[in-house]
Amino acid sequence: MKIIGITGPTGAGKTTALNVLAEFGCCVIDCDAVYHALLATSAALRQDLAARFGDVFLPGGGLDRQRLGKLVFQNEAALSDLNAITHRYVNAEVNRRIAQAEAEGRPGAAVDAIALLEGELRDRCDVTVAVIAPVEVRVRRIMAREGISEEYARARIAAQKPARFYQDNCGYTLNNDSTPEAFAEQARRLFRQILN
Repeated sequence: MKIIGITGPTGAGKTTALNVLAEFGCCVIDCDAVYHALLATSAALRQDLAARFGDVFLPGGGLDRQRLGKLVFQNEAALSDLNAITHRYVNAEVNRRIAQAEAEGRPGAAVDAIALLEGELRDRCDVTVAVIAPVEVRVRRIMAREGISEEYARARIAAQKPARFYQDNCGYTLNNDSTPEAFAEQARRLFRQILN
């Protein structure tokens, strides 16, 4: 079974690439979704976050993202601690899902993580694929997807690593600069090659 790491900046088209892998019978693991599920279900994760950052949960039990953000985004050590805590739990769940996919006889497992290249999961992958797209295309996509202003969309894009970072650090690149259909076909060609 091939483990394929998928990464790239917001709005580039990772979802389309992941949908193609699902068409091929691969297990798709969205690390962001895994993290949010663990926040709701893992008492151990919640305890570790509270032990390090104090009361960062809302009365209803959800994570107070603004409060946690204020604690970590201006403090490099705190952000490093947050990443260490969350990555430990997310990586364990990703490894569990990869093992389950292998037991099911799947041809591959796709690990979707924006910070794939910076963490331990990169070493778990047989191949890494960067999904990139022109900035103007990404701005339009995330504005439409999330109902945000152009100014906010551009600020989010500017806060992320440039496309070149993903291209330079991945084994393959999918450039999403055409129609959705043409991009999906480009992804099919690449993933057939990788999975065979």
